[in-house]
Amino acid sequence: MKSVIVKLVVVIVLVVGFTACGSKESDKKIAALENRIKELEGGDTAAPTKAVTPAEEPQVKPEGPLPVFEWESMEHDFGTINEGDVKEYTYKFKNTGEAPLIIEKVRPSCGCTAPDWTKTPIPVGGEGFVDVKFDSKGKHNAQNKTVTVYANTWPNQTVLRFKTFVNSEDKAK
Repeated sequence: MKSVIVKLVVVIVLVVGFTACGSKESDKKIAALENRIKELEGGDTAAPTKAVTPAEEPQVKPEGPLPVFEWESMEHDFGTINEGDVKEYTYKFKNTGEAPLIIEKVRPSCGCTAPDWTKTPIPVGGEGFVDVKFDSKGKHNAQNKTVTVYANTWPNQTVLRFKTFVNSEDKAK
């Protein structure tokens, strides 16, 4: 019976891990389930400790001159669209810091969003972009998505947001 419970918990952990879209909340749930597995296996039954994920590790501000994002807008509303529509928006920014700005990577909150961005260093006073393309296929109702920009700024992560309401194919006809 005990091995059946352990196998069931392991399956749940794997399902949560593979279906999560990189959220901190799912990391917390996985850590809690792993602690529960230890308890069921007769391991340490002490109070569970908080798992620290790389995103939660404290960041140290680098010394010296830094670039700074100055965004025209960090949020966008596509309004109401029909399922299957592909919408695109360009977030524009200016480097108002004291050093060239380099975007290292851009990560969307889910696979329905494809980002593109300025890949070359943006000089002080220069301008750049982060372009997002949202595919509403298979999406319904209110959608709130994020795109995280990782750069040599402080802080090193900037979260851009967009939202839309997607009418299902049934309602669009």
